[in-house]
Amino acid sequence: MILFGEVSLRRALREYVAHFRSERNHQGVGNRLLEPYPTVGSTDGPIQCRKRLGGMLNCYYREAA
Repeated sequence: MILFGEVSLRRALREYVAHFRSERNHQGVGNRLLEPYPTVGSTDGPIQCRKRLGGMLNCYYREAA
């Protein structure tokens, strides 16, 4: 990843923090999410993929019905 200035660095950090807090499982808390989205755990509908940082971070989820 190549960052061009402070603006792109801040964007990359913001995307990583959003992924870290609400999309990534944490072993230290029993493989749970720290701040899950309200639709986490839904079993209906097709699986979607949210890509962050140009596809370096991926999150798979289901859309709310």
